[in-house]
Amino acid sequence: MNPLFLGLDLSTQQLKAVLIQDDCSIVHESAVHFDRDLPQYGTVNGAIKGPDGEVTSPVAMWLDALDLLMARMKQAGVDFASIAAISGAGQQHGSVYWSYEAENALASLDPTEPLTQLSPKAFSIPKAPIWQDSSTTRECRELEEAVGGPQALADISGSRAYERFTGTQIKRIRRINRAAYDSTARVSLVSSWIPSLFLGKIAAIEISDASGMNLMNVLTCKWDERLLEACGGPELRSKIGPEPVSGGTSLGPVCSWWVERWGFSKECIVAPFTGDNPATVVALSFPGDALLSLGTSTTYLLSIPPASTPPKRFTTSHLLSHPTTAPDAQIAMLCYKNGALAREQLRDRFADSHWTKYNQLVEGTSPGSGGYMGLYFPLPEIIPPGVKGEFLYRTEPGKAPVKVGEDDVPAGLHPRMILESQFLSIRSRIAAILPPNSPPLQRLVVTGGSSANQTIRQLAADLFDMKVYVSATKEAAGMGGALLARFAWWRTTEAPWGTFEEMCAGLGSEALGMKCVAEPDSAKAMEYAGLVDAYVACEAAVVKECAALRN
Repeated sequence: MNPLFLGLDLSTQQLKAVLIQDDCSIVHESAVHFDRDLPQYGTVNGAIKGPDGEVTSPVAMWLDALDLLMARMKQAGVDFASIAAISGAGQQHGSVYWSYEAENALASLDPTEPLTQLSPKAFSIPKAPIWQDSSTTRECRELEEAVGGPQALADISGSRAYERFTGTQIKRIRRINRAAYDSTARVSLVSSWIPSLFLGKIAAIEISDASGMNLMNVLTCKWDERLLEACGGPELRSKIGPEPVSGGTSLGPVCSWWVERWGFSKECIVAPFTGDNPATVVALSFPGDALLSLGTSTTYLLSIPPASTPPKRFTTSHLLSHPTTAPDAQIAMLCYKNGALAREQLRDRFADSHWTKYNQLVEGTSPGSGGYMGLYFPLPEIIPPGVKGEFLYRTEPGKAPVKVGEDDVPAGLHPRMILESQFLSIRSRIAAILPPNSPPLQRLVVTGGSSANQTIRQLAADLFDMKVYVSATKEAAGMGGALLARFAWWRTTEAPWGTFEEMCAGLGSEALGMKCVAEPDSAKAMEYAGLVDAYVACEAAVVKECAALRN
């Protein structure tokens, strides 16, 4: 019997399953869409908005979704007995609060009843705060003050305080709903909540996802006592559970409920689940690769190879522990609000709302846009923080940029200028993130809506001086989960000390669905290398101007 490996992805709007064979080819995919398939929970895009920036999802809905997903997989003919291991991904930062009845309820699941038998008794809070929640601004400031400021917190945990991060969510619940907090035996991330259901006991939190909590030391991958105390008082240490666990390990076999109700093998391994961003990194890149997500927002994920010097931490980016090679390797993450929407606004203004004309304008101009540089922030930006507006400059080597008006810039340059400034913002930060003497980055894997645009792919290849790849996998987080399941099974059965890269070495890029779509032009790459300093000077001018307006 050929083993199968199941990857689950519990995202904001859907629960998805990706089932792969030993050669990593996909044999089955299923999904449950929360709004459409479970309308009784009243969610909009998978979430419920409350007062003061609260955004939650009903935990019972997720239980229902897992039951429904299993039914759909069975109906499609999936042989659950062939599944050798399970792992997956959860939306990052979301948290689930278990009651003191939870461990007994999990251990005594009735196979004649669905998973919703756990609700409400197993949970002290029926709705889980998720990553869209922005209700914890006060808690963010208090946490930073408790440890000596935003940079001090970033040095410890990998990030300054963010409203969506789990530590401040826990801190707010303790402040406004102390009774529920005191009734909480354990706190899970979404990513550790799902394997708990498969194990029949509460699972430990996984290392990489733990680094999105502001609670773990990102270099040692251990809970930080000062951060735990600041967010949840002395009692949080027991509520958060054991030290975080590495990906690719076995948490144990599935519990009897899965064997008796669905026909899983009692030897089926449950591996730690991780966050959706780390799972995407697992699916699409290796250490030394970079991942550029060109969606509504822009996200840049960089797998930092192990080095003798730890990577620097910044208040404008995130450092996450790597899901397969922690604590030796990390993932750097840059997030920008102004991605595709900003590009689309310029397409509509200067290219008659057509991508074909937009691409023609880009291709008809040269790197550096004739000495003009444009920085476009229709929404308040994250990097650099708080800037908003449109800023146009004339640049010359060795001279300070000169601000110009829209009438001074040829209209046909804007489509290229926004791509160049968005990508130069990332490139200008890479050298600072990487440890000294790091080898050159190998591949740039692009995903998201704009990744299908060949003109954008080629400009990215030239500007970053890297070969650009795309993946055939649309469900990257689920695929990452399936690969983590295979990794745990491989280490359990064949190679206890094997690395993820060794497991994948025999598969090659094509087996993992990777295809090279653009190669850098060396002359253009050299031109872009010379534009980084000009971009940095323009960005500094924008930051100074916006600060003056605020004051």
